[in-house]
Amino acid sequence: MTAIITKKTYTVDEYLEQEISSPYRHEYRNGEIILVRGGTPNHNQITLNLAGALNFALKRQPYHVFVTDQRLWVPQMQLYTYPDVMIIQQPIELEAGRNDPVMNPLVIAEVLSKSTRSYDKDEKFAAYRTIPSFSEYIIIEQVEPHVEHYYTKTEGQAWLFREYDGLDATLSLDKIEFTIALADLYDKVDFDGGIVATDAEPS
Repeated sequence: MTAIITKKTYTVDEYLEQEISSPYRHEYRNGEIILVRGGTPNHNQITLNLAGALNFALKRQPYHVFVTDQRLWVPQMQLYTYPDVMIIQQPIELEAGRNDPVMNPLVIAEVLSKSTRSYDKDEKFAAYRTIPSFSEYIIIEQVEPHVEHYYTKTEGQAWLFREYDGLDATLSLDKIEFTIALADLYDKVDFDGGIVATDAEPS
């Protein structure tokens, strides 16, 4: 969840100086600084479930899995942001002259919130598509078991689409050998109707 905290225009250096000393995370969008609010228990549980499964599946492989606090720099859009989950293939590419913002994610996953749904699916996805290494985008609902999966497969970089519904479905990545049952992705998640994913039949 995000909220605009000021209308003043900041330079990149001003943003980074403030961000390094701030106890809170902020996005930088072409001169604007936007507070990144804390997520709901569902949001955090889904993020942890996905990142944990990825980290285990990709151990001793040339990939890094990052969660929430890792800053991403998208130079073409003048955007610093904090994706929920990123997979980066080695070697990690850092912003020139800095030791923390990464630039070469292969896969990004975002857990949708009511306040960020439109931004994550439209503007943010458009920004991510300017990253040369970016090849898969996973958008995860937190109020129902539903996942949208966008991935590139053609030389022209046309984006293909898959959709997964229900706890019996299984999400499969395209660029990396990885699958996760939605029952595991949503483990310990409370949906609005009071359904808990751990009550589902094992897959």
